[in-house]
Amino acid sequence: MNALPPLRPERPSANADWVRALQRTADITPGSTRTLARALDEAAEAGRPALIGDTASLDYASLVALANQAAHWALGEGLRPGDRVALMLENQPAYPALWIGLSRVGIVAALLNTQLVGAGLAHALEVAAARHVIASPSLAPALAEVLEKTTTGKGWVWDGEAEGFAALDPVLAALPTTAPEAEREITLADPALLIYTSGTTGLPKAAHVSHFRIMMWSEWFAGVTDARADDRLYDCLPMYHSVGGVVAVGAMLVAGGAVIVRKGFSASGFWADVAASGATIFQYIGELCRYLAAAPEGAAAQPHRLRLAIGNGLRADVWRAFETRFAIPRIIEFYAATEGSFSLFNLEGEPGAIGRIPRFMAHRAPIALVAFDVAREAPVRGDDGFCRRCDADEVGEAIGLVAANAEKLATRFEGYTDEAASERKLLRDVFAKGDVWFRTGDLMRRDGRGFYYFVDRIGDTFRWKGENVATSEVADVLAAHPGVREVSVYGVAVPGADGRAGMAALVAAPDLDLDALHAHLAARLPRYACPVFLRLRERLAVTGTFKVQKATDVAEGFDPGRVHDPLYVDGGEAYVRLDETRHAAIVKGEMRL
Repeated sequence: MNALPPLRPERPSANADWVRALQRTADITPGSTRTLARALDEAAEAGRPALIGDTASLDYASLVALANQAAHWALGEGLRPGDRVALMLENQPAYPALWIGLSRVGIVAALLNTQLVGAGLAHALEVAAARHVIASPSLAPALAEVLEKTTTGKGWVWDGEAEGFAALDPVLAALPTTAPEAEREITLADPALLIYTSGTTGLPKAAHVSHFRIMMWSEWFAGVTDARADDRLYDCLPMYHSVGGVVAVGAMLVAGGAVIVRKGFSASGFWADVAASGATIFQYIGELCRYLAAAPEGAAAQPHRLRLAIGNGLRADVWRAFETRFAIPRIIEFYAATEGSFSLFNLEGEPGAIGRIPRFMAHRAPIALVAFDVAREAPVRGDDGFCRRCDADEVGEAIGLVAANAEKLATRFEGYTDEAASERKLLRDVFAKGDVWFRTGDLMRRDGRGFYYFVDRIGDTFRWKGENVATSEVADVLAAHPGVREVSVYGVAVPGADGRAGMAALVAAPDLDLDALHAHLAARLPRYACPVFLRLRERLAVTGTFKVQKATDVAEGFDPGRVHDPLYVDGGEAYVRLDETRHAAIVKGEMRL
């Protein structure tokens, strides 16, 4: 079952990738009943690996059998199409099998972030309104603390025991492995999943994901990656996330390949595991590549079979270092949002770009960049009331057209469980009366060749000294300094000052030279963009997909009475320690920034 696949070194052209993706998605229509569960019925071949874990694996036949048992269980519990079951599981082969089985009979699986606790977890459960929740034993205690505070129904545990939870796996083991009859035919227009936003700036929102979206993601990514039965995709991203749990899994399964499922990422053990597992594709988040590229030169990669790395968030400087040092034949960067109405793909291998739309694909990706007022955090409207499209290399908010025809599911905004939050993501009367566009909340620019580049999240970009400061640009410059290991940049309010002053939280090497850092920044950034304040931290708070959580740092600001980490302020020629005396001088306006 675990014999390594043969090498496949050929590199297709970008146009071939686009055409292949179009061909794979041509028959995906709202009325189709070919859900992912139905697609797996066609591939239920015993012995061929589907999901390969550390200690347990599922071939295609056993994957389908387990999914069918989950479907029988749901029906036996009296669940009907549209009812919800929450999953709070560690990465493992059974995870996708369970939600695929539930979705087969119309049950919506809410994929809970495994890092949630307390009020955040209670909120996620409450918005799901789940009839049941299935947890890993290690995560059950966190659930037990909040279940009574929610309307969630019965708690189950998978692969183990936990006090107050019923064991689910022995129940499923006694059920039929053949496909059950659903109450009604499930089509691609039906809901399948709830996937939560990362909640970097507040409580997470639950986004609706239809069977149509699952199949479109799966077949499209299988097309652009040229996935085949001899491929093995290395997946160490959280399976509660759309990339690690749906895109990576679905693309391999519809292509007949295998997913190497890992509980998490280990920089020290990564290359040995990739080599031993025979992985041919690596699904990345940019930060993972940065960790690997920053490893000491002595930590060389072992010979591997990777033909492709695909993911998002890979900075241009890290791209080149990662690709060259580890001999990665090809990198595909993409941009997408779980709830978004469009996606972008960089199939040409342009470092730093998140995508380009060929002319023959323009009708499939209705995207625009509109001029944006950073101070107001809103698109600019002219005297006629409409928005203005950005010129080449002008930064603006990326928006995607939402189909007026509900049958056009490819560009439909499926929204959140919170209707008010859904409405806030829509921009109306943009270029014509009555048109509706999805707001990404991301600032981008498009160069003269048509390549799109991510600039910043709205709310991250701020104004200081009358100028717009992009936190991503500042972070890139900081990260290039040898003494900086990790960085988060944000703006903080200063009494009596307009806008927000730049502040950087750093995880630094013990020998960080602040004078050298100051000179480094001064030589590479405009004066207004150089961080006014520094905060030295032992670690940054991140989400499960390595997005930095800034909300707490922004709230604490630069007050040494609230912040126990070392703080520094730009004294003009160097960074100096920010103590209570200097803080008071800043607040009173006696110290000029």
